[in-house]
Amino acid sequence: MMTTKILPRLSRPNRFHIPLFKPASPRRNFITLPGTEAQTLKASRVLPYKPSSIYSLIADVDNYSTFVPYCVDSKVIKWSAPDGSGKCWPSEADLKVGWGGYEETFTSRLFCVPSETVEALSGEASTTLPLSNLSHYSATLGSSNPRNSTNIFKSLSTRWDVIPLNSKPGNAYHQTDQTKTPAEYRTEVHLTIEFQFSNPIYAALSKAAAPRVAGIMIEAFEVQARKQLGSSSFYSNTKSECTPRSTFETKL
Repeated sequence: MMTTKILPRLSRPNRFHIPLFKPASPRRNFITLPGTEAQTLKASRVLPYKPSSIYSLIADVDNYSTFVPYCVDSKVIKWSAPDGSGKCWPSEADLKVGWGGYEETFTSRLFCVPSETVEALSGEASTTLPLSNLSHYSATLGSSNPRNSTNIFKSLSTRWDVIPLNSKPGNAYHQTDQTKTPAEYRTEVHLTIEFQFSNPIYAALSKAAAPRVAGIMIEAFEVQARKQLGSSSFYSNTKSECTPRSTFETKL
């Protein structure tokens, strides 16, 4: 009787087989395309003016289009409830910016801590200020930024901090203006801009200008301070009523 021996079947090598290997570096997630990473810009100045005078200039949002680079138009559209002194502060503003032939109008939320900070938020940006300092914004603190916030930026935060120089120990700070002034008439101004573009195309268009924006803005503010304040004092209007306007006056 004949028996048939069945041999095991050998698999043919796959001539098209491509060996797997791990990439040398991790792949970049599509959400963080080159040019869309979050960035932070900072600049500061020491100016020979009272903190109250400097703060009044920064809080005058309606006047931004006259001196803030790339700001074509600015208009406060909402105001806060009265603070402890009965004064209202900007709560929302329409800003029109433009550079390189491109323009966009968007709405920013504003938070003012009297005599200390002015913060403008757009897109997904959220406030970093202590809520205890924002009681006059309690009606809007829980709300999100306006829908027409911005198309260019996924997130945009601009913060001005005003610091009386005489409140700091020592005096190791460079005063831009070399005019000799008492410590109580000198103020340190900090500008911090945190932003994230929504599209790498916008990042490419502004690649040359973006890193210099904070320095350009604070230089423009210094020029505005010299123009408005000079050697005189600058005081905000003391009216306590809440009106849709920003009123300031210069005493000569």
